[in-house]
Amino acid sequence: MNDEPAVAVGKITRAHGVRGEVAVLVLSEVEERFDPGVELLAEGHGSLSIEATRRDRGRLLVKFEGVEDRVAAQRLQGVYLMVPRAASPELPEGSYWPYELEGCEVRTEAGRSIGTIVDVIHTQANDVWAARSAGDPEAEVLIPALRDVVVSVDVRARRVVVRDVPGLTAEEA
Repeated sequence: MNDEPAVAVGKITRAHGVRGEVAVLVLSEVEERFDPGVELLAEGHGSLSIEATRRDRGRLLVKFEGVEDRVAAQRLQGVYLMVPRAASPELPEGSYWPYELEGCEVRTEAGRSIGTIVDVIHTQANDVWAARSAGDPEAEVLIPALRDVVVSVDVRARRVVVRDVPGLTAEEA
């Protein structure tokens, strides 16, 4: 699992209690990712096998095999939990994993470059793609991931085409 590209499915936020449990911020929509017996790659710590999980006040608490006390659990704080990209399920047409979009060049229908997608922001209404231009890396353009705005996405070619929507970039505002 170490050599192939990986996707973050969770982040250990803190130790919980004295028996080696950790609180995990879940970054995956696949609930089975945290079932007992599942192995996850802990960034910088090798592979960890899930011994048990439970919900506590809206958080997911995870007990990993070999993490027996609070001190061992605290060493994992801030660590991302990963799975191979190949383990990601197929999404319906028109849906994309954030790692597929990040790094894609965004252009308007007229061919004007807006920048490269650097982040996918999940909101209640719809996702928003943050793009930055190489010419001005401080300037960020937020692109609503809506059918009315996004014309096409070609993740293989690393290209996204969007409509020329007034106000989309600072120079148009």
